[in-house]
Amino acid sequence: MKFLLEVKESKAAALMALLNDLPYVKTKPLTPYKAKVLEDVKEAVNELNLVLSGKIEARDAEELLNEL
Repeated sequence: MKFLLEVKESKAAALMALLNDLPYVKTKPLTPYKAKVLEDVKEAVNELNLVLSGKIEARDAEELLNEL
């Protein structure tokens, strides 16, 4: 099972030390870039779910490309 935790910077070292002491836990910190990508994907999935449920309206791809 995998978990993603958000921890205050000041407490991160203590938590990592605790987790690393557990033989059945593997830790792998995310780079800031990977954390940003993960947040962006999560936001995109939430927006897609809102579109699919009819709570917001989707935009045309052409409109999006014109905006860029």
